[in-house]
Amino acid sequence: MVLGRFQLRGYLCFNAKTGETRKNIMSTNTNITTKKLTGKVALVTGGSRSIGAAIAKRLAADGASVAITYTSSPDKADAVVKDIEAAGGKAIAIQADAANEEAVRLSVAKTVGAFGRLDILVNNAGVAAMAPITEFAMADFEKVIGVNVRGVFIATQEAARHMRDHGRIIHIGSTNSDRMPFLGGSVYAMSKSALEGFTKGAARDLGARGITVNNVQPGPIDTDMNPADTDFAKTLIPLLALQRYGHTEEIANFVAFLASPEASYITGASLLADGGFAA
Repeated sequence: MVLGRFQLRGYLCFNAKTGETRKNIMSTNTNITTKKLTGKVALVTGGSRSIGAAIAKRLAADGASVAITYTSSPDKADAVVKDIEAAGGKAIAIQADAANEEAVRLSVAKTVGAFGRLDILVNNAGVAAMAPITEFAMADFEKVIGVNVRGVFIATQEAARHMRDHGRIIHIGSTNSDRMPFLGGSVYAMSKSALEGFTKGAARDLGARGITVNNVQPGPIDTDMNPADTDFAKTLIPLLALQRYGHTEEIANFVAFLASPEASYITGASLLADGGFAA
């Protein structure tokens, strides 16, 4: 059975006329593929761990060749690349500090040099620093803004210069962009709020080329930096409609949809994936 471009596998289909139940109805259309991103090239910043690694692996599973950047975890980056290659995909790792303009621009050039094109950018790299306003160090301020805002702008600008028409740019923001229920989070919230405005403006600038720009806003996600089994997590879980932390794969699934042809009419949007934290 074929619906549009998609092939349904493993479904039981009942024929009311014959009474026959058949399984695994296959299309003979050779143009249909289950890998929606075959032939595409993606760059995922901060792709060596947690959400970034899950996104890189999911895009590769959907057929994309993937470049990931990392700052100081070459072993973790190499492990992501090996996992993708072991599954039959193509991937490279690029050392690049997201706060370093030259390194960010070079990471885009290296991606294009390795794979010949660029179709998808995922601005995942991010940092956080927490302290009351009266005690917040300017060095920490510059780091948070440098990675979460300036780095995102530079990567987007450089990617747009190389990106094919009908490309995809996806930022990883935060549910804290318009709500900060914790003390000391003002600068982090400010940095993620900036992505909402930038997403809208960039969507306008690039829309004529069919390039979409969207901002995914995760809520509490179970990662090595924010594990779901801590005392802090126990205070958050009752505030979530789904009563649990999210998984990195759930954010990766959302990003993969926005990177796919099915999301071609979604742009300029900031989209929550927060388990009902904001409900």
